[in-house]
Amino acid sequence: MPKFNWFSMFQFIIRRFKALGYAWRGLMYLLKTEAAFQVQASIAVLMTAIGFYVEITRFEWIVQFLVIGLVMGLEALNTSIEEIADFIHPDFHHKIGTVKDMAAGAVIFVGIIAVIVAGFIYWPYLFS
Repeated sequence: MPKFNWFSMFQFIIRRFKALGYAWRGLMYLLKTEAAFQVQASIAVLMTAIGFYVEITRFEWIVQFLVIGLVMGLEALNTSIEEIADFIHPDFHHKIGTVKDMAAGAVIFVGIIAVIVAGFIYWPYLFS
C-alpha cells in the first residue's frame, strides 16, 4: 500500500483554492462588463427581495435559486461561447453567427421557463 503523501495533498488543496480564485475573477468580469449578466443579477436580487417580502416556502426558495442559477450560469456560458467565437473568427461568418445565436437562444429559452416558474411561485402570493 502506498504511503500517504501530505505534500501532494497540500498541493492539491492549493490548486483548488487557485481554481476558486480564477472562477471568482471570471464572475467579477461578468458582473463588471456584461450588460445581460448585470440585468439578470439585478432581477435575481429583486426576486430574492420579493421572496422575503411574501415569505415564500423553503421549497419555493430552492426552486427559485435553482432557476436563478440556471439562467445566470447559462448566460455565463453563452458569453464564453461568444468570446471564443469572436477570438477564433473576428470577422462575420455565417456558421459562427449560428453558433452564437443558438447559445443566445438557450438563454432565452431558460429565461422563459424562469418567468413561468416565477409565475407559479408568486401568483398565489400576489393575486389571492
